[in-house]
Amino acid sequence: MNPSALTTEEIRETGLKAIQKALGPIGAIKFIQLFYTGKGDYSSERHRLLKKASISNIKKWLKSC
Repeated sequence: MNPSALTTEEIRETGLKAIQKALGPIGAIKFIQLFYTGKGDYSSERHRLLKKASISNIKKWLKSC
C-alpha cells in the first residue's frame, strides 16, 4: 500500500481498521477519545438550549414523539 496514493478518507479508514484490529472495538474508542477534545463551550451552549426547558415542556415534547 502506498500511503501517498491514498485519499484522506482512505487513510482515515485504514488507520481506524488498524487501531480496531490492534486494540479491539472498546480500545479503539478509548484511543480515539484521547485525541478528540470537542469544540465550543458546552456550559454556555447547555444553558442557552435549556433556558426554556421545564418539566411540562419536556412532557409535551415526549408526548409528541
